[in-house]
Amino acid sequence: MKAVIQQEFGSADVLTYTDRQIPITGENEILIKSAYTSVNYADIKTRTGKKGKGKFPFSLGLDVAGIVDTAPIGSTFVKGDRVIAFPKNGSYAEYVISDERLIFKLPSNLSLEKAATMPTVGILSYILFYEIGQVKTTDTIVIHSAAGGVGSMLVQLAKLAGVKKVIGTVGNLDKQEYVQNLGADNVYTYDTFAEMVMNETNTSGANVIFDSVAGDVTTNSLKCLAMYGTLVQFGNSSGKAGSFSTSDVHNSCRNVKGFSLGTTRKHAPERLAPVATKVMELFASGVIEIPVAKIFSLDQAAAAHRLMESRNYEGKILIKID
Repeated sequence: MKAVIQQEFGSADVLTYTDRQIPITGENEILIKSAYTSVNYADIKTRTGKKGKGKFPFSLGLDVAGIVDTAPIGSTFVKGDRVIAFPKNGSYAEYVISDERLIFKLPSNLSLEKAATMPTVGILSYILFYEIGQVKTTDTIVIHSAAGGVGSMLVQLAKLAGVKKVIGTVGNLDKQEYVQNLGADNVYTYDTFAEMVMNETNTSGANVIFDSVAGDVTTNSLKCLAMYGTLVQFGNSSGKAGSFSTSDVHNSCRNVKGFSLGTTRKHAPERLAPVATKVMELFASGVIEIPVAKIFSLDQAAAAHRLMESRNYEGKILIKID
């Protein structure tokens, strides 16, 4: 089969399009013929060595949309089922294997291309919004990196839920119209959002802030987080750790919650199936859609990474495999 692997950490140039053996399934595992995979910021961190990974060579990729090729006897899946999944050893390949608990059957009216935009960002966003952030309709919320995959999903979930005020942040205001079209009431840059949030809320601050950027964005988020508010921290795309003092939270009764989809896939996979079902229903009905920024072929994986690193895109970057 064709696959993209890397033998060392480095720039996008380390990604190599090559031949590999089709993986062999183990107990409770299913072989999937890949149709699409998405590019996520975690792929960039892993490629550059900023996030731990196994021995070289390895393949990147968190999720896949495809067709079941081989399933064990007694499985709830059969050959030909259309699915999304979180594969075992990367997804930049024509065939992948996945634990049955991390595979979800698609509704008949949801295309593989649309489905490919949702496994990581859709399931993650739903959990962040409803379980971790526990957003209420009366809240004012801030969504950082609102033009990215998770941000695009969070804005739409908030709009769908009727949240009072939805504020998005972006690195460049060229993306302002895109985020507002998704449902955000206002859009600001990372440099100005803290002051603008305080102005908009008559200095009371935002009730929930979703932070995947970290670094200075985390520090500034605490400057505009309301009393009893919640900062939801789920990434550090800035490459810098966010920081806060205990005095930032106990006096004001505020809290900081963290969440990792990767940790949950590994330690509590059973939490994902109910969420996947709800998210697939939203996508199948057309109520929510994550726009596709660009689709690359598998041999163009390096170009897909360069586009993500440029941050000059809106929505989700996909790789078409078959």
